[in-house]
Amino acid sequence: MSTSRTGTAGAVDRAFAAALYAAADDALDAGASLLASDPDADAELARRGEDFVATAWQRGWQPADLARIVRRELEEVHIRLLAALIRAQVPSDRPRGPRWAAQIEELTRAEPPRTDRFSRAGAVLELYRVLLRLPALEPLDGPAAPAGPAPRGESRVLGKIRALLAKAEATGYPLEAEALSAKAQELMARHSVDEALLAARAPSPDAPGACRIGVEPPYEQAKAVLLDAVATANHCRAVWNDSLCFSTVVGFEAELEAVELLYTSLLVQATTAMTAAEAAQRASGRKRTKTFRQSFLASYAHRIGSRLAAAAETQVTEDLLPVLASRDLAVADRLDVLFPETTTTRLRGVSDAAGWTEGERAADRAQVRSRQRLN
Repeated sequence: MSTSRTGTAGAVDRAFAAALYAAADDALDAGASLLASDPDADAELARRGEDFVATAWQRGWQPADLARIVRRELEEVHIRLLAALIRAQVPSDRPRGPRWAAQIEELTRAEPPRTDRFSRAGAVLELYRVLLRLPALEPLDGPAAPAGPAPRGESRVLGKIRALLAKAEATGYPLEAEALSAKAQELMARHSVDEALLAARAPSPDAPGACRIGVEPPYEQAKAVLLDAVATANHCRAVWNDSLCFSTVVGFEAELEAVELLYTSLLVQATTAMTAAEAAQRASGRKRTKTFRQSFLASYAHRIGSRLAAAAETQVTEDLLPVLASRDLAVADRLDVLFPETTTTRLRGVSDAAGWTEGERAADRAQVRSRQRLN
């Protein structure tokens, strides 16, 4: 005898009432027991999960945002469950552009490990608890518009940049890392200027977009400063959400991807240099941990910002000033729409002189060269 959908929905409702709105472990166990005892409820449970995902999209979240918060609060099994839900929801969703599609593509394709029904139901309810309590975010989609063709050479240039930064992160030789990073920034600067030149000749119909980039603890303030410096140097603007551990970067599409690539690479190189510098400090008998690292990263971010700003200035010729000013104004307008009110935050915990000095030296080693001016 089959169970009606009304019956299975009732079982899911009872499980949700027991588990989703209470934080105690025994409440979770009670909900998991209800679901584990009713195999007919599985399809309804999955449908409810897809509804949670669709609601998250309506509240401004994107696939990478969900993956980031679930990874921070739960475990790998929950990431796999989330990935399956997102992919199952895609046919019911509207097209959302290449960045959204790329985020879905990056989600793990591995199935959750096979386990007993009670454990799986408990993991699903833990995931749904997180999805249920998500706050609303600023919608980054903007007005629906047909996607135009990608700028000529964009994927090829950014592919080269990605490869150079990956090599810089992987090498164990500081001078080689510096040279690779410098070459990557040269390509980024040239790509940005070439985009501006194309806009000057045939203005692009594209409006500024936005993306969210994770800024994870520890030392998240200094990391947010570094991301802001990278964004500013690449004609973008960044707003940090400290409670949800990300920054929203606003800019034109080519620059957004360049910002994400460069920030990730510089952060990896900063972490590597900081670990080496701290080891040297300890070897000399000085015990420094948290304050050393905070000061190191703050100094690194400050110095990198100065050098990137100087490098960006060398790319600008007088004929480009009106074009860049127009693009900067468009970015500022989009930022005001997304964030009509922002506040400033004072960087705390910068009190270790040795950490500041070592961070500055590391930033100098990661310095970028400017390219030759376009003829």
